[in-house]
Amino acid sequence: MSKQIINTNNAPAPIGPYNQAIQHGDTLYISGQICLDPASGNLLNKDLQEETHQVMKNLEAILAAAGMDFSNTVKTTIFLTDMNRFGEVNEIYGSYFKGDYPARETVQVSALPKFVNVEISMIAIR
Repeated sequence: MSKQIINTNNAPAPIGPYNQAIQHGDTLYISGQICLDPASGNLLNKDLQEETHQVMKNLEAILAAAGMDFSNTVKTTIFLTDMNRFGEVNEIYGSYFKGDYPARETVQVSALPKFVNVEISMIAIR
């Protein structure tokens, strides 16, 4: 089985030596997304809510490029720089799923790329 690189202009271009996603068979592995606006390349981070919505929109665009949506998601990892703000991120994150929640872990980290507050990666299956 070969792997297929998934990249879309509707999500930010990678800022390092990686792809937005790799599909292997029916499984899609999405690289961690931050709050970069795909059109401008600017951070959309006036507050944590804007940041989280942009991260989810970026993930949604990559899922769509692979012919999937949030209902295909089986696993996510949320990276936060401040676990005290988990509730804010969790509320927005949860609003993108229609009750069919994936498995997940949330980890506090000391820093993230471009010094954002949240990054989320995903695994989805067809």
